[in-house]
Amino acid sequence: MATALRLRGVTKTFGTVRAVDDLDLEIPRGTTCGFIGPSGAGKTTCIRLIMSILFPDSGELSVLGHASALAAKDRIGYLPEERGVYRRMRVGAFLAYIGKLKGVPESAARARASRLLERLGLAGVEEKRCEDLSKGMLQRVQFVAALVNEPDLLILDEPFSGLDPVSVRRMREVIADEQRRGVTLLFSTHVMSHAEELCDHVVMIHRGRKVLDEPIAGLRRQYDVRTIRLEPLDADADVGALYDVPGVASVRRASGGWELRLVADSDPVDVMRRIPGLVVPARLEFARVTLEDIFVRLAQQGGAVRDEGALRAHLQGLDVGASA
Repeated sequence: MATALRLRGVTKTFGTVRAVDDLDLEIPRGTTCGFIGPSGAGKTTCIRLIMSILFPDSGELSVLGHASALAAKDRIGYLPEERGVYRRMRVGAFLAYIGKLKGVPESAARARASRLLERLGLAGVEEKRCEDLSKGMLQRVQFVAALVNEPDLLILDEPFSGLDPVSVRRMREVIADEQRRGVTLLFSTHVMSHAEELCDHVVMIHRGRKVLDEPIAGLRRQYDVRTIRLEPLDADADVGALYDVPGVASVRRASGGWELRLVADSDPVDVMRRIPGLVVPARLEFARVTLEDIFVRLAQQGGAVRDEGALRAHLQGLDVGASA
């Protein structure tokens, strides 16, 4: 599969701080990659390097087959973390201007912008000045600006930050349309649920270094199920018999019910089958390692995990559902 983005040994320092540290990254065309990590991990710096807003101290980059994003700018859409529009321009004129910068004829840019604005709940705002719109409306307008040229590569840096749930849902629907169109999407976020729901692949960086680079499906298969969550139909049900189920190491209260921690190498399916005969469940489910589990535990490590191998070893002992 052709590669949309490739970084090899990319390093960027600011004074004594290594914001990006010997980073290797490869994103195939047509995939959606979640770019995750704690605040200050280096995500935005890396995106600015990809976009040629900053330049690396060392290493090589390839963007849509070019050595610089500047050579492929008409094929890229970018929503930066720092929002910005020409505030005194009218929305329609602003979006047509952005389209012109990307080589899109004005009539085509206005037509596409109008369709997208309507999808995002902003029908009829074309004649309003940008300065007259709310912060959330401006954010959606800038999202349209990133899409007005029908890009091959779409880079979204914290696109849902500060938006209400309805606006987030509308943006996600538009993103899904772009995914079906075949766009390559680099999606930077610290909201793990967004990454899990939208992305095929996830890359986590911490203190400028890559510590995880895995397909979402692979992450879900990689770690054994060792916790079962139970919500009894009767909240006062006696769960004492669960302690004697073969394969159960511990039973403890959790939000809305109980969590059963399993013995290593036990058969979780067999344990699951035995539970309804002892306690009638309203809800019974396996608990797997989530991106949020990984994110929180990595942040708590305070940088002790420095590479992918160390992170995998760390995660093998991760107690899913344990309090942070």
